[in-house]
Amino acid sequence: MQKNTFNELGVNSNIVRALSEFGITEPTDIQEKAIPIINSGKDIIGKSKTGSGKTAAFGIPLINKVVPKKGVQALILAPTRELAVQISRELGKFGKYSKLGIATVYGGVSLRPQIKDIARSEIVVSTPGRLLDHLQQRNIDLSKLTHFVLDEADRLVDMGFIRDIERILSYTPKRKQMVLFGATISQEIARIKQRHMHNPVVAESEVQVAEEYLEQYYYNVQKQEKFSLLVHLLNKEDTDQAIVFCSNRHTVEKVSKNLRKQGIKIGMIHGRLTQNKRLRIIGQFNNGRTELLVASPVVARGIDIKAVSHIFNYDLSDDPQEYIHRVGRTARGGSTGKAITLLSNQDHDIFRQILNNYDITIKELTSDKFPKLKFDVSGDSRKRSPRPGRRWSNRGARNRSNSRSRRSNDSKPSEGKSRNFGNRRPRSNASKPSEGRSRGPRRFGNRRPRPSSFSRPSRNKNPKASRVGSTMPNPRSR
Repeated sequence: MQKNTFNELGVNSNIVRALSEFGITEPTDIQEKAIPIINSGKDIIGKSKTGSGKTAAFGIPLINKVVPKKGVQALILAPTRELAVQISRELGKFGKYSKLGIATVYGGVSLRPQIKDIARSEIVVSTPGRLLDHLQQRNIDLSKLTHFVLDEADRLVDMGFIRDIERILSYTPKRKQMVLFGATISQEIARIKQRHMHNPVVAESEVQVAEEYLEQYYYNVQKQEKFSLLVHLLNKEDTDQAIVFCSNRHTVEKVSKNLRKQGIKIGMIHGRLTQNKRLRIIGQFNNGRTELLVASPVVARGIDIKAVSHIFNYDLSDDPQEYIHRVGRTARGGSTGKAITLLSNQDHDIFRQILNNYDITIKELTSDKFPKLKFDVSGDSRKRSPRPGRRWSNRGARNRSNSRSRRSNDSKPSEGKSRNFGNRRPRSNASKPSEGRSRGPRRFGNRRPRPSSFSRPSRNKNPKASRVGSTMPNPRSR
């Protein structure tokens, strides 16, 4: 069946011109289904696999409908900073000739530049938490909003943003177009559909990579031999660029450290790295400066990584759907790819769920003999700097030792030197008391010295007894 062109889908000529400059001439399946629905103004729920072009599926019609210099009219919520940056970059390409402002809003950076960007933008792409910060400080006005988009809606729910989304929706007009994209529809998303969407149309494309493009294999291996098999496969497979997925940050750090010990150049990425560092590592991988990336599930979805030939699953996460997103990082855009999973005893239950939930063909392979390598489980060996607001545990001891040394030094001033504090001036020799002489009585404020004959009256309860032997002068005699 012949596909429609972007012109036939109702996309204006400026957007078509920009798309053609980036080599995008034919719409993908999800784009062909979603663009006409969004152009018509209907609410929509879109489902598609990773790498299917869903950003363009909602981004192109938004740019098509938004009017320049009319305030913020479209809001796109994304679960991660990386995805927000990627969406903004893609929208910038599509709207190259449309003269629209696009603001990217996420946490971990200053609010002030974002406030300036929001003021001159018609489209805002944001993470939920930082957008609430701006709303509470009245930095953004959503009263003119006409389009509300949730991208990776299922992941927004998984990350606990459902309450934030409800609060953000309370700032928006009741009449607006709702666009929701995700792989699954959970109970929370169904609640959003019921409360905030009006007769949504479902646009669904393939949610898995076609088997003709993606080969999937697995090995059964003992846990203590996983790393050795991984190194063996990295040397054996004809890889261009590959990603090794691990289920959590600690495993990422351990595998990365041991791969470096084997002389393998890698990039390491997980959710605890700063935004700038994560973007730099992804950029180096996309540019070919790094050919192997060891990653936590943060890379499985919503990050623009191209030309991956192999995916290695070092272990599996508890969510069966995560596997689909991992292997979806390869075999993109009509290219072929291979996914290899290493299974030990603790992975079998979740692997069984994957096979039950998804119609996939995955073959078992038996490994050749491979050398057994030592695996250091102590974690990342590189020296880390403390996180902001955190101090090393021995800092207090160091400060105490420093204060003791300062006290000892203060008690023994260096010979021939005097110490001045603040605005004090050193005393002249004339003002210094002579050796062996008393300084005299100390005076405070405007008090006058008591006469030598004056004695404080006793606190004895018997007043007569207190005056016995007293030398206190008679006031009348003065």
